[in-house]
Amino acid sequence: MAHIHEIETGRLLLRQWRSCDFPAFAQMNADEEVMRFFPARLSEQESNAMAQRCSDLIEQRGWGFWAVQERSSHSFIGFIGLHVPTADLPFSPCVEIGWRLARHSWGKGLATEGASAVLAFAFNELSLPEVVAFTTLSNERSVRVMKRLGMQKDELTFQHPSLPEGHPMREHCLYRASATSVAARRPPNA
Repeated sequence: MAHIHEIETGRLLLRQWRSCDFPAFAQMNADEEVMRFFPARLSEQESNAMAQRCSDLIEQRGWGFWAVQERSSHSFIGFIGLHVPTADLPFSPCVEIGWRLARHSWGKGLATEGASAVLAFAFNELSLPEVVAFTTLSNERSVRVMKRLGMQKDELTFQHPSLPEGHPMREHCLYRASATSVAARRPPNA
């Protein structure tokens, strides 16, 4: 078992998952707007299985897609963190940064705040040379976060191998952050 890392920012605590997070996560994953840029909403069982996988990976590595808790209210609002994709992506092997927050937490800069701290962790603690982020082309909200993080857009788009040919969300954009371009920045509100 690895040492389990936590990340704290001005407003957020990124931590290991707790069983009490699972119902709120399932509610999020059933929200049509939260899941708009994913192939389908998740059933309660699918959501619980995903949360458990996130928890298990943190247990193994010490890091991953952390549960996000708002420090002021102590409420669970989603996940932000790092993941090693299992899909055969054209730029694999890689470590991706990702986030998914409950709709009531949107528009407050929380994804950017948490993800900035995660990038600092990736470069300063894990010594990763690069972190990637990707999403379907129409997911403008996530693309704005990637840009605010200082990530650079790849010229080429790619077809996500987990989605079938012809799927409207199959074409993805790719953003990259390198240790040399981002590592020296301190995360906001740290």
